[in-house]
Amino acid sequence: MGARAQAIATIRLEEPHVRVTEYRFPPEAETGWHRHGHDYVVVPLRTGRLLLEQPDGTSSTAELLMHQPYARRAGVEHNVINANAFEFVFLEIELLR
Repeated sequence: MGARAQAIATIRLEEPHVRVTEYRFPPEAETGWHRHGHDYVVVPLRTGRLLLEQPDGTSSTAELLMHQPYARRAGVEHNVINANAFEFVFLEIELLR
């Protein structure tokens, strides 16, 4: 299997206390492994599924609903993969303070 395409990250707002990044995932694209350095909120802009790979080798599927946010604490480490046959988009809002 070849390497997956990378999700496209575009910073939409950056202030001393908050950063908003739009992530666009073509089908099967991934973020690559990363650890969140700040608490964050994700706001899906479509309804769809993401595959979440964990550092221990396990994975899970997240069912996301358009405009239904969820929050996580700093320290989360994972690789996020678009499990849809269509482009998936979300906003990530990082709380920098």
